[in-house]
Amino acid sequence: MDEKNLKSNNNPVDDLAEEVIEKAGEEIKASQADIDAVKEMISVGAMFGHKKTKTNPKFKNFIFTSRSGVEIIDLTKTLSFLEKAGEFLKDQIKQGKTIVFVATQPAAWETIENLAKKFNMPYVKRRWIGGLLTNFKSLSGRLEYFKKTKAGMAKGEFEKYTKKERSIINKNIAKMEDLFGGLENLTSLADVLFVVDSSIKGHMTAIREAKIIKIPIVAIIDSDDNPEIINYPIPANDHAKMSIDWIINKIAEKMNS
Repeated sequence: MDEKNLKSNNNPVDDLAEEVIEKAGEEIKASQADIDAVKEMISVGAMFGHKKTKTNPKFKNFIFTSRSGVEIIDLTKTLSFLEKAGEFLKDQIKQGKTIVFVATQPAAWETIENLAKKFNMPYVKRRWIGGLLTNFKSLSGRLEYFKKTKAGMAKGEFEKYTKKERSIINKNIAKMEDLFGGLENLTSLADVLFVVDSSIKGHMTAIREAKIIKIPIVAIIDSDDNPEIINYPIPANDHAKMSIDWIINKIAEKMNS
């Protein structure tokens, strides 16, 4: 990863952290809790973007500096935008809205699933299903069939079938699980889309669908992403598990407050 190269050179992360914290103190002009939050983000590597050559020009307002060709994200802005996104999601939960959480990269699987389950929300962690937002009416029939078949198997309703027939049914359930697993409680069209890393191909498809049906998008974005297509961007390292976990945990705290 890019940040490993930075840590190995003559610009110690500790020195960079001091610069970030100093700026945080100057710009946030807030509580010690905010400064502590910035320190925590530094400890999990949330400030590390991608190589400068990959930077999306529209992300430049979120850049603090660059070191050894690696972009360093402005954590004062991360903190501010995290607060805005958290407040928005908290309000959506209070209104009973449905949020679909999307994170198909392994580094985010566990934390996004835990967050979604905590609030009884649907999630996608394998691959985005094209049309889940723009063709929900059609896909909802397949989703209902999956839930019904899965429940029937669990209740032993297929015991009357032959071993070969049950094997075929099990294989079909496994295929549908790969597609629809995590979406069992999606009973109506989503109201909000939450994405970890907007640059992933399947995630971009989800974002385009959200734009078409005009629902708000919340996303953890990195220096290679375009913040202008996201309603509530959270600038941070979106490719490292510790960084993703920290951001998601803070989102969960805010949604639950």
